[in-house]
Amino acid sequence: MSTLQRARIRAKAHPMAVDAALAAGVLVCMVAGSFVEPHKKDGVNWGLSTPDALSLLLMVLGAAALVFRRRAPGTVLALTGSFSVVESVTGDPRAPVAMSAVIALYTVASTTDRPTTWRVGLLTMTVLTGVAMIAGPLPWYDQENLAIFAWTGIGATAGDAVRSRRAFVQAIRERAERAERTREEEARRRVAEERLRIARDLHDVVAHHIALVNVQAGVAAHVMDRRPDQAKEALAHVREASRSALNELRATVGLLRQSGDPEAPTEPAPGLARLDELVGTFRSAGLHVEVARADQGTTLPAAVDLAAYRVVQEALTNVQKHAGTQAKAEVSIVRVGPHIEITVLDDGTGEDDILETGGGHGLLGMRERVTALRGTLTTGPRYGGGFRVHAILPVKPRTRTAEDAV
Repeated sequence: MSTLQRARIRAKAHPMAVDAALAAGVLVCMVAGSFVEPHKKDGVNWGLSTPDALSLLLMVLGAAALVFRRRAPGTVLALTGSFSVVESVTGDPRAPVAMSAVIALYTVASTTDRPTTWRVGLLTMTVLTGVAMIAGPLPWYDQENLAIFAWTGIGATAGDAVRSRRAFVQAIRERAERAERTREEEARRRVAEERLRIARDLHDVVAHHIALVNVQAGVAAHVMDRRPDQAKEALAHVREASRSALNELRATVGLLRQSGDPEAPTEPAPGLARLDELVGTFRSAGLHVEVARADQGTTLPAAVDLAAYRVVQEALTNVQKHAGTQAKAEVSIVRVGPHIEITVLDDGTGEDDILETGGGHGLLGMRERVTALRGTLTTGPRYGGGFRVHAILPVKPRTRTAEDAV
């Protein structure tokens, strides 16, 4: 830290001491100036004179008032201005006492707004200069009277400039702090969104495959003694489902790797192109699924394609877990104008109410996926039994704008 910086820190910590030192310096300047006689006398332009006691008293009082200039700038200006008026009327107006008024006017201008500075500055200049011109012993056009006008104007202008610079620096500092806070909030928001996205992916992968593993393991245990061939087939499905779960988990966790880590799996994210494969896994687990597509071979953006796939996957997983072993599911995918609609129905009479009141995150994850793409999701029991999941996704997802975020 430099000497200048240390001095500034000390000055901010002890403002009264700084003002006392300033007042002492101003007093020295006023007293020294009172001994100088600038008028031409006996052919000499400059000479020496002794100030009277009243002038010295006014100088001391004016300097003493400056000690409190930060606490009461208006009062200090009124006092020093009054001392200057008395000096101009009663003594030789060599403008020493007016120096304290100039400092006080500078303080007022640096601590108030510009309109106040204009009003107070013009009033001070007019009063001090007018009194010196009208009531002073010197001619009204004397240069010392004009000097009072000039110095008071300089004090007001300098104070206004300091105040403007201080406000400018403060505005820059606040803007920088606001930008820093905005960056931090944006970073936290992005982290939260990424955590939600990864949580949804993990839930979809684990819930789907573990449900299939659970069903197939139950089938294998049930027919192990009587029909070993069917048990082997069920165990093969268990192995395939577990392998698929591991692969998808590896792909999801691979997104968290750093740039210097080994490359993550490059398998593309699942989409509706793998719908038949997805439905096949449920059929192999004993769920009767019918698929109807009328999307005319629509090519979807990656985000929409993944969301559609996950909606079907999660809906069928819920059917597998909650709708009963004899339930049937219907999946329909239809292109309607600028949207694609995904509907999953089941006729199960099992625990559909669990989907609405349970503690799972399946429906919540589906809703978050669809809402993030500006789509809509409706879920609920069907009349007469069963459950319905209906999602509407835009074929071309819109991005968030500043107006949408407000």
